[in-house]
Amino acid sequence: MDRPLKYRLYVDEVGNSDLGSSRDPNHRYLSLTGVILELGYVDTFVAPQIEALKRSYFVTHVDDPLILHRKELVNKKPPFDALRDPEVESCFNAELLQLLRELEYAVITVVIDKLEHMQRYEVWRHDPYHYSQQVLLERYVHWLNRQDAQGDVLAESRGGKEDKRLKDSFERIYERGTDFVKAEVFSRCLTSKQLKVKLKANNICGLQLADLMAHPSYKAVLARQQRQALPPNFGGQIAQILEDQKYVRSPDGKIDGWGRKWLP
Repeated sequence: MDRPLKYRLYVDEVGNSDLGSSRDPNHRYLSLTGVILELGYVDTFVAPQIEALKRSYFVTHVDDPLILHRKELVNKKPPFDALRDPEVESCFNAELLQLLRELEYAVITVVIDKLEHMQRYEVWRHDPYHYSQQVLLERYVHWLNRQDAQGDVLAESRGGKEDKRLKDSFERIYERGTDFVKAEVFSRCLTSKQLKVKLKANNICGLQLADLMAHPSYKAVLARQQRQALPPNFGGQIAQILEDQKYVRSPDGKIDGWGRKWLP
């Protein structure tokens, strides 16, 4: 008998949740991006494909795995210094883009304008990260419900105390629901009330994919909110793939409010 499909939402962030820094243009926004992947597919196809891509261009070993980090790739720092060769960089970028097109996954990105959030809610100020996490989870369980499927959530570790706060917030959402999604929907769609938290250094391919897409997706949401074109760079090419085929959509194909959500 075939096992039922189980999905996982891999979450990465851009920015920070500190409201005190929201007046700084460089720290005004917080973005959470979740990449939805089916776990059996991750094991049998996604992870081997990503490892093969790494081995084609960089020095890596099973005992000391290489972890894809967008910032280090962009800066071409070791162990990614092979990308300093323009021809190698061009080939790697082309292969990565092709992989992002061909893999089967769905993406949800939530962006919160912390300055507007702070000014609008002078008395009630929900923590920006937890507010964004709630909105992300609402869209994830709606997606699972439409697929008649179940799943869990894995986020990158942010440190001991912060991880505990995120886990507590996740458990509250699971047990109490939200203003828009009842608790029974969360309990039906999510296989655990526990938020899984791990380091990217554990070589979790879903977290690495989320890392590669989080910043381009954040920039794309920001651009579309400001009625601008996608950035004319490599990140913009990743964002175009997301817009073309990977963002979660409504039944009639709408992305905004489904695969992209602007807050507050």
